[in-house]
Amino acid sequence: MPPAESNPANLRGSSDSPMTITALTALAWTLEDPARARRLLDLTGLTPETLRAGAGDPHILGAVLDFLAGHEPDLIACAAAIGVGPADLIRARDELQA
Repeated sequence: MPPAESNPANLRGSSDSPMTITALTALAWTLEDPARARRLLDLTGLTPETLRAGAGDPHILGAVLDFLAGHEPDLIACAAAIGVGPADLIRARDELQA
């Protein structure tokens, strides 16, 4: 049976900001591609367990957005895929890392 498709709307809680939702959506996009997911883990030092346990943690989500910001083609592709501008991803990173 194939894995269920990610739906960030299911992750919304009463305390989730729009920036958190944007970051979670960007995380899901990042993990869709095995090579990109491996690069995320290699460059950030995060582990699959850390991502699972801390998916709502602003510092972890900020690290994911920082990873995307460090490679402009991924930043632009992610933004287009999730329906936001690249600057929105940068703003979300900045807010989450504040």
